[in-house]
Amino acid sequence: MSEKREEILRVEGLKQHFKLGSGRNKMYNKAVDGVSFTIYKGEVFSLVGESGCGKTTTGRTIIKLYNSSGGEVFFHGTRIVSDVKAAKKTHLENMSNAKETKRAALEKLQQSLNNQVINKELHDEKLTEVRAEYEKSKNESLTVYRQAKKDKKFESVISDDAGEIKKNVQNYAEYKQINQTYNQHEIDLKAKVKDLEAQVEKSQKNLNQLSKDDKDALAKAKEEHKDLVENFNNTKKELKLNNLRRKQDLGNLKYSLIHKNKLLMRKMQMIFQDPIASLNPRMTVKEIIAEGLRINGYKNEKEIDVRVKEALKTVGLVPEHASRYPHEFSGGQRQRIGIARALVVEPSFIIADEPISALDVSIRAQVINLLNDLREQKGITIMFIAHDLSVVKYFSDRLAVMYFGKIVEIGDKEKIFNNPMHPYTLSLMASIPQPDPLFEQQRGKTERYNPAQSHDYSKETPILREIEPDHFVLCNTEEFNKYMAQAKS
Repeated sequence: MSEKREEILRVEGLKQHFKLGSGRNKMYNKAVDGVSFTIYKGEVFSLVGESGCGKTTTGRTIIKLYNSSGGEVFFHGTRIVSDVKAAKKTHLENMSNAKETKRAALEKLQQSLNNQVINKELHDEKLTEVRAEYEKSKNESLTVYRQAKKDKKFESVISDDAGEIKKNVQNYAEYKQINQTYNQHEIDLKAKVKDLEAQVEKSQKNLNQLSKDDKDALAKAKEEHKDLVENFNNTKKELKLNNLRRKQDLGNLKYSLIHKNKLLMRKMQMIFQDPIASLNPRMTVKEIIAEGLRINGYKNEKEIDVRVKEALKTVGLVPEHASRYPHEFSGGQRQRIGIARALVVEPSFIIADEPISALDVSIRAQVINLLNDLREQKGITIMFIAHDLSVVKYFSDRLAVMYFGKIVEIGDKEKIFNNPMHPYTLSLMASIPQPDPLFEQQRGKTERYNPAQSHDYSKETPILREIEPDHFVLCNTEEFNKYMAQAKS
């Protein structure tokens, strides 16, 4: 079923190694070590495991808060994280093979010439072909390597045709549409200004003709004249702003055409674990939420204000909250502000990094229901990072279990919960608290997962293998046969 669905995110062999120490004492902490998975449109994909297993690091590396140590990430089919080291290694291998092929071909040609199998003219012709083939292989390999280096800085790279866009942006249909809209608005405003100007002159004449003895009529006429003058001045101001807004919208269009990569990354947002630490205490709620819009080139204050208010309403807050500071809110409200900040730029994919772990139980349900509503109403795909399996069981469609930087089991939620295979998954399932005090008293201590006792990987390195459709487990051949027998029984 998964293969037919639209792919939003694909992670291939992602690594995140942190260097510890220097010189002879240099070591690496392999926080994420070769993680691979795919997330499909509209689903909730959960990443679960104990604290320190690499869940948060995986999320932060995907969204490029950390520079990856290896592996690749594809978002909406576009590579946003590349493995430059692997690309360089492949390029050097390709060049070595190409040089060896060239050397062998040249040697064979020389022997053919020496043995008079071919004449000098044919030799020179074949020599040119060999050199051309070598240059072709070299350029193809170099192009792949350069593209990997370019994708490393994906977000900051502008379109290849940026210069052409700047010169010919007036010919784009979107540019003409914006101009047409503002031109029509300008015509309407000018007609309104002319009409109001005539009304103001007429009102002024009528006011001058009124007798000062009739105080009530004079006061009423002055009030009506004041309203007309105010409306006239506001319309003239709107006419001036029309050109300013036109310039801003045309500038935004040019920006979006040139910075396509940045706009693609905008469709991926993150909700952080700590609702207090993730909000700047010196900024108002409006400034916090609008920051993402300003970073992405929005300058129209009226539009920013409207979108901030819409985001607040979406998460269950009121527009009046926009002028307050984070310390004036509860923990659940702060987390809603964090969600609003992620939603305001209209993402298609959200990484929710344990968004409920710092909240009370009653508030957790509200935040989970809010995320559920966002998925159903806006079609947002969610990567949900958590360690609470009871929440994951309720909220997710598919899940991956992580242990020490590796995925040990991945697949459909129902299959993993109904038929867990890996010993670590079994240990996690056994630790889920049950709403039965008597059962909890009799259950005793949960057996802790010990890799050294559970596996023997001295002869064969484990890999993810499919035990049943959409259910993969990290195992070697011996364990695979055991799991297959278990699945059939």
